[in-house]
Amino acid sequence: MAQFIPVTTFDCVVFGATGDLTLRKLMPALYRRFRDNQIPPESRIIAAARSELASEEYRRRVVEGLNRHVRAAELSEAAIAAFLERISYVALDGAAGAGWEGLARLLGEQPERVRVYYLATSPDLYGPICRNLRAFDLASPESRVVLEKPIGHDLASAKEINDEVGQIFSERQTFRIDHFLGKETVQNLMVLRFANSIFERLWNTDVIDHVQITVAETVGVEGRAGYYDKSGALRDMVQNHLLQLLCLLAMEPPVSLDPDAVRDEKLKVLRALKPIEAHDIGALTVRGQYVQGIADGHAVPSYVAELGAPSRTETFVAVKTEVRSWRWAGVPFYLRTGKRLPRKISEIVVQFRAVPFSIFPRDVSDLQANKLVVRLQPDEGMRLNLMTKDPGPGGLRLRPGWLDISFEQAFGVRYPDAYERLLLDAVRGNATLFMRRDEVEAAWAWVEPILEAWAEAAEPPRLYPAGSWGPTAAIALIERDRRTWHEDWEEEAVAADHAAAAS
Repeated sequence: MAQFIPVTTFDCVVFGATGDLTLRKLMPALYRRFRDNQIPPESRIIAAARSELASEEYRRRVVEGLNRHVRAAELSEAAIAAFLERISYVALDGAAGAGWEGLARLLGEQPERVRVYYLATSPDLYGPICRNLRAFDLASPESRVVLEKPIGHDLASAKEINDEVGQIFSERQTFRIDHFLGKETVQNLMVLRFANSIFERLWNTDVIDHVQITVAETVGVEGRAGYYDKSGALRDMVQNHLLQLLCLLAMEPPVSLDPDAVRDEKLKVLRALKPIEAHDIGALTVRGQYVQGIADGHAVPSYVAELGAPSRTETFVAVKTEVRSWRWAGVPFYLRTGKRLPRKISEIVVQFRAVPFSIFPRDVSDLQANKLVVRLQPDEGMRLNLMTKDPGPGGLRLRPGWLDISFEQAFGVRYPDAYERLLLDAVRGNATLFMRRDEVEAAWAWVEPILEAWAEAAEPPRLYPAGSWGPTAAIALIERDRRTWHEDWEEEAVAADHAAAAS
């Protein structure tokens, strides 16, 4: 049974409070933690944005967001009413000084409290908001500032943002959020490896053939086209989400769960990534852009049509890389992410090496190498593929089977989502699941040469139909190594259904 331990009473100030992120993710996350009695009733949520709104009008927007993004079974009139009592709204300009006096008055009522400043704004406002917090004497010793990604658009801008924020808040007070790190399965990666000797002893180049990390989305860019066109898939997904997953998968055992001990090991992985140089860019990377096609059974427009202008921005990336260490020497890591793909899915596949010699005749078995599939979404869990005997008389026949654990089904509870967990970790001051400054900058240092090589090559992204798995070059990227992308989810689902029916 999940145990939700209450945090200390705190004040949470959300800048960018009228934006999509706040109403779609942050307010539902805070509501759920409040409903489960993990947030003390004396805590306050202060919404801050430029729009001139009364607190009551803002609360109505919060209710609309809860109705849209929280399951009906989780909504309670009494809980919603009590939650809304904790919310107040302040109109202010994050870049200028207008309206900050009202925020200072509210926070001044409880000067000793832990304060969490969540910056759900454009990164160019991070510096100005932090400077205003200092100017109005709001950057107390018990304050934490939470920064949404992206931290910059290249190494230089990331350093500039880190410098600006670092002038006001110490590294101990700065929480750079990557919501992937708050997922139950991501945290279970460390438990899987470091609490189970069977896996840690297999976690090396002697046993593992290769690793795949896939983060696929069925949606296009829709209302984010303006932002996305300045970013692209490499900046938006690979530089943070996928590299963070790679770090947790490949890092050495930390000496403890102390935040810096964990982040020290992740940093070593980033520094050990083999650089992708300009002459290898065509062999080790693929970038694509979707054109019109069929997604979720409906015709959808191209990226250029959604943007309303010509563009060379990539909506798909596939990369082959290596971690230069004794543990991982010779093990390729294949990363891919994209929009308008056939399924919304995020997963890690650890492909083990095949048995060196088979004693079974070919006519009774299609011997497959074992693989571990770690699913982040849509159904968080882990699956281990093993060869088993096909039940029944009439001789020995082999077939692959799955050892399957779905966290929600196995433990019979709904676990907090990523934002719920990370928000309260920020209140506690626990930075284990947040990125440290040197991690962010090391990730940019690895990604930036790829961006520069693409720009110098001046080749447009390869086109792929919406609803497909990306450009054919992405298939070639892995197939020329005599490997293939893991895409047999339908087969796995059928097998799971059969197993459930049999039980």
